[in-house]
Amino acid sequence: MGHDLSQDAEIWDDAYKLDRAHVFHSWHAQRNLDPTEVVTGHGVWLKYGDGREMLDFTSQQVNVNIGYQHPKVIEGIKKQAELLCAIGPDYANLARGRAASLVARRAPEGFDKVFFTNAGADANENAMRAARLFTGRDKILSSYRCYHGNTGAAISATGDWRRKPNDYSRGHVHFFTPYLYRSEFSATTQEEECERALAHLEHVIQFEGPDTIAAVLLESVPGTAGIIIPPKDYFKGVREITKKYGILMITDEVMAGFGRTGFWFALDDYDYTPDIISFAKGCNSGYVPAGGVIMSDPVAHRFDDIVFPGGLTYSGHPLAMGAIVATQEAMEEEHIVDNAYTIGKDVLGPQLTALYDKHSKIGEVRGKGVFWAVEMVADRTTKEPLDDATMKQIVAEGNKRGLILGVHNNRIHVTPPCVISADEATQGVEILDQALTAAGC
Repeated sequence: MGHDLSQDAEIWDDAYKLDRAHVFHSWHAQRNLDPTEVVTGHGVWLKYGDGREMLDFTSQQVNVNIGYQHPKVIEGIKKQAELLCAIGPDYANLARGRAASLVARRAPEGFDKVFFTNAGADANENAMRAARLFTGRDKILSSYRCYHGNTGAAISATGDWRRKPNDYSRGHVHFFTPYLYRSEFSATTQEEECERALAHLEHVIQFEGPDTIAAVLLESVPGTAGIIIPPKDYFKGVREITKKYGILMITDEVMAGFGRTGFWFALDDYDYTPDIISFAKGCNSGYVPAGGVIMSDPVAHRFDDIVFPGGLTYSGHPLAMGAIVATQEAMEEEHIVDNAYTIGKDVLGPQLTALYDKHSKIGEVRGKGVFWAVEMVADRTTKEPLDDATMKQIVAEGNKRGLILGVHNNRIHVTPPCVISADEATQGVEILDQALTAAGC
C-alpha cells in the first residue's frame, strides 16, 4: 500500500517537498538530489519556482524544438482532447493518419508507412525488430559513441556506460565511428578519418559474418555522445557497405530530427537513403510522449501478409497525434527549421567559435543548427578532459546569470529550442562566456 497522502497535508502545495517525498528520479542516486521547481515556460524561457526567468540552452532532453507553450500546439491538443482523448491502435483515426502523413512527408521518397511508438527508445526497439524480421538475421551493429534509449535492446545498442549494468539483450556488436578530435584511427584530416572509419566498419562486418548481421544502426548526428558531426561522405560509405553485404541501415533521428540541425531530418544533409528511420522528441517537441519508425516501402511491405509482432497500447495516441499535427504545421508555417539553420550559421557557430580564442580550456567547438558542443579540456595538447568539478562550476555560474546549460562529461551541449531568436542566442553565448571566465576556463 502506498504512503498515506493525508499525512502530507502540510506539504500538499509544495512541489519540492512532494517531489522529494514521492518521486523516484531517473539516472540519479536518490539521497542527495536537489531538483529545481519549474512552474511554466514560454518560447525559450522557463520560470522557476523562485520566480526567476531562465534562458534554456538545453531544450530539456533536447526535445522542446518548438519552444515552451507554443499556442498552436496547445490549441491542437485541446481540440483533440475535446474530440477524442483515447482510442486503441486497431482503429483508424484522423489525427493518427494526418500525423503519419506529415512525418512521412519529411522522409526520403519511398517511405510511406509510420509505426508510432511512445518515445525514441521503443522506436529503436521496433526498428531493430523490423530489421531482424526482414533479414532473418540477429546481430545489430552500432557505435560505441551513441545513445539509443533505455529499454532492453536499445540500451544494449547504446555504447556508453549505461549499457553495462543493463546489457541483457543478445546480438549487439559495437564499432568506432568518426570523431577526428579523438580519432581512433590516427587520422589527421576528416577525409582520412572517414576513409579509415569505413574500412574499420567493413572489417567488423567481415569478422562478425555478414550473413549474421541484420542492420547497422547509427544516429545521424550522435547527440548525447558529444554532438559529433560526421564527415560529409561517411553515411554514403556506410550505405554502400551495407548494400554490398545485404545489411539494412537504420538511421536514428530521435534527437537530431525535426529541425535540430537546421534540416527536417539531419540525414537530408548527407545525401543517402537508409532503410528505416526512427524518430521522437522534436516530432511534437515532447508536449505529449510520442515517437515512431518510418519504414521504407520494401521493409513495410514485408509485413503485408505476415504479422509484425510488435505493438503498444498507446501507439498513435490521439493526444500525441494532435500534438504532432500541430507541431509539424506550425514549424512549416513559421519557418522554424529555417530559423534553426540560420541561427546556427550566423549566430551560434561564429559566436561559439569565437570563444575558442578567448578560453584556453575549450578544446573544440562543433555543431550545426541549434545542435552544438563545446568540448572542455584541461590541456589542449593532451586533450585531457576537464574535471567534473569544474564542469559543474560552469553550469552553476551560468545558472546564477540566468542561463540553463547542459553538460555531458567534459562537454557543454548548446541545444536551445529551434525558435530561439538571434538576440536570445547572443545573450546565451555572452552568459556562457561569463560563466567560463568565472570558472577559470
